[in-house]
Amino acid sequence: QVQLVESGGGLVQPGGSLRLSCAASGSIFSIAAMGWYRQAPGKQRELVARITSGGSTNYADSVKGRFTISRDNAKNTVYLQMNSLKPEDTAVYNCNLNSGLFGDYWGQGTQVTVSS
Repeated sequence: QVQLVESGGGLVQPGGSLRLSCAASGSIFSIAAMGWYRQAPGKQRELVARITSGGSTNYADSVKGRFTISRDNAKNTVYLQMNSLKPEDTAVYNCNLNSGLFGDYWGQGTQVTVSS
């Protein structure tokens, strides 16, 4: 069983930065693709950024150039560095681990609020 624990959310002013972390338990982290998703009130959940086991990344158009996803396999942790934050980035951010046959797992979510 895999557990994902997110941290790093909070309240930040527009233009500010936050770094989210997602720590995974278990032994399949290094072979899994990791993703950050977000859901704002009244909106559908959307993919923000994803990184494969080999390190390839992709981003939502709305965050390209501002957000960076990275992973540290030695620490079983994936990060989301968020810069130049905007009010429209306000959402609950969830971490996802997708390992194909070994399953798909979600964290509990962390709130990010961008407001002055």
